[in-house]
Amino acid sequence: MTPKRTRRRYTAEFKAEVALAALTESQPLAELAAHYQLAVTQITRWKLQLRQQAAQVFADAPTPGAAVLDVEPLYAAIGRLQMENALLKKTLKPCQ
Repeated sequence: MTPKRTRRRYTAEFKAEVALAALTESQPLAELAAHYQLAVTQITRWKLQLRQQAAQVFADAPTPGAAVLDVEPLYAAIGRLQMENALLKKTLKPCQ
């Protein structure tokens, strides 16, 4: 019986490196596959995925100010709850 083989997981940086190397076409895919110990089909998939999603790198990013929440009502609720808690501590005697 052979031991169970686990899947290899690759980081996004590694995938990008391999896909960029495949896009430059300075080496044949077979050589890249041998160098990185990957299947040619895997490199081809990463290369295609990079081509499809490359436009997202240059897409307009949402402004950081737009995601800011209005925290004033939250601070007001915290203050109200702290006051209620203090009042309850004063009025209720601890059970002993």
